[in-house]
Amino acid sequence: MENAQSALYVVIMLVTLALLFDFMNGFHDAANSIATVVSTGVLKPGQAVAFAAFFNFVAIFVFHLSVATTIGKNIVQPGIVDTHVVFGALCGAIAWNVITWWYGIPSSSSHALIGGIVGAVIAKAGVGALLAAGILKTVLFIFVSPTLGFLLGSLMMVLVAWICRRQRPVRVDKWFRRLQLLSAGAYSLGHGGNDAQKTIGIIWMLLIATGYTAAGDKTPPTWVIVSCYAAIGLGTLFGGWRIVKTMGQRITKLKPVGGFCAETGGAMTLFLATALGIPVSTTHTITGAIVGVGSTRNASSVRWGVAGNIVWAWIFTIPAAAFMAAVAYWVSLLLY
Repeated sequence: MENAQSALYVVIMLVTLALLFDFMNGFHDAANSIATVVSTGVLKPGQAVAFAAFFNFVAIFVFHLSVATTIGKNIVQPGIVDTHVVFGALCGAIAWNVITWWYGIPSSSSHALIGGIVGAVIAKAGVGALLAAGILKTVLFIFVSPTLGFLLGSLMMVLVAWICRRQRPVRVDKWFRRLQLLSAGAYSLGHGGNDAQKTIGIIWMLLIATGYTAAGDKTPPTWVIVSCYAAIGLGTLFGGWRIVKTMGQRITKLKPVGGFCAETGGAMTLFLATALGIPVSTTHTITGAIVGVGSTRNASSVRWGVAGNIVWAWIFTIPAAAFMAAVAYWVSLLLY
């Protein structure tokens, strides 16, 4: 009886830790959702975070749990995951998120979590315990999502420029200040739909491993879904202000028309990835879209040095989080 109670306490602790990660995910990635709409002056920061948080939560009614299924069932061989693996994965991801948030680097919470899972699993059972298909699909979209965001953002900008070529700039600006509310809402919807499901996936993984949910269940418990969407919405509401300036102004200067095109291109990428069940980085996606929009004016309008620093953060995210997760896994063996 005492052992059963101790096991339950560990599960409760890990679920709480997962929801903390989800909150931090929203907090860390809030800038990605609101940077363009704030930098163009369409919404004030307080309005923008409330707007984004609302659409983060509303995504619960829009998307199927395809991404959660990928995380929960398609990354690791059945029977490998235990509470130590989940503890290591979450600690590695949270540690990397804190480091990058502190230095204002828009890294990927998504890939920090993937890196955390990979590191903890390798520490326990070696590389053979990973499912190659799920890992490769996720790694491939490290490159596909920003590239697709770049292409869609730049194509949207070219298309809008052609449609509005005979309109006065003041009139175009007025139109796109209103339209940017639609694009920002769509992007925040995609952000919530993809990112909340990653935490749903790891809690689902934990519940299956500890026997609180059957492995054959098609969806996790409802309380897991609602809690994760609420946590990411609250994280967004508190915002990640250190990263707003980098995403909104330091890469390239944006006007409402550019913000609309970047957000629309990013939202289309996120909707596609979520439908395919692929956990992608909202940071990668919106950065690619912003760079795509800026490059349509001329290459010099993009601060490639800032974009390059962000890319280096992307490259280091998975191995850095994996290393921290492996260390946390070994520490957990000593703790409980």
